[in-house]
Amino acid sequence: MKLQRRVAIVTGGSRGIGRAIAVEFAREGALVTLAARSEEELQETAQQVREAGSEALVMKTDLINVEEIESMVSATQNTFGPVDILVNNAGIAGPTALCEDVTVDDWDYTMAVNVRAPFLCCRAVLPEMKRRNSGRIINIGSVSSKRPLVQRSPYTTGKMALIGFTRTLAAEVGSHGITVNIICPGPVSGIRIESVLANLAQVTGETRDEIAEKMFLQDSALHRFVEAEDVANLAVFLASEAGRNMTGQDINVTAGLIMY
Repeated sequence: MKLQRRVAIVTGGSRGIGRAIAVEFAREGALVTLAARSEEELQETAQQVREAGSEALVMKTDLINVEEIESMVSATQNTFGPVDILVNNAGIAGPTALCEDVTVDDWDYTMAVNVRAPFLCCRAVLPEMKRRNSGRIINIGSVSSKRPLVQRSPYTTGKMALIGFTRTLAAEVGSHGITVNIICPGPVSGIRIESVLANLAQVTGETRDEIAEKMFLQDSALHRFVEAEDVANLAVFLASEAGRNMTGQDINVTAGLIMY
């Protein structure tokens, strides 16, 4: 197993990409802490982790709350041991609106979840990683980390910011044997992308299929959405010994929608 007895925290582990990463980590032997706001969905993921043959710790956590993040990390260390892997996957879509129609509260909250929370989680695990001269940090970005997405300025700004954060942190902690990378998925099949398409359809008056084709599929080399498991497989590679010499990288999993 590639991650045998490694201790991993996966934020946003209640569904979608976070759930897929947690389950794949479990199949590779990792002990997984799941953090998100929905305890019911976290418990569903935990059951899948256990069915995959590993152990799960469920931590209902508000990831914009410093004390709750610190408690989540402490509970992980007390239950499993020092954190080896941090996956900053939690994120929200934010508002669908033109810039001048975005409220300050919506802007601030989107930034808090999508940018501030990864910073807080990294800050919480880095001292112990540095002490042990070992660690893997994987941020989950988006195709919008690379290109604009009309009427989604808070989301796109935050996801682009994560690339700068990833590169800077990688440069800071490399001397301690810690790698920091960001995965940039294209549109992933599931509830999140369907919600985005529905919101855009309501705003623009176009159909869901028209928007999907125009914004995502027509420029995709493979002309399809990606699956959460595609992202999870790459996360396993980056978290494993095989990825030890990859750091500061922004890696696309977009079915060819983005090639830079």
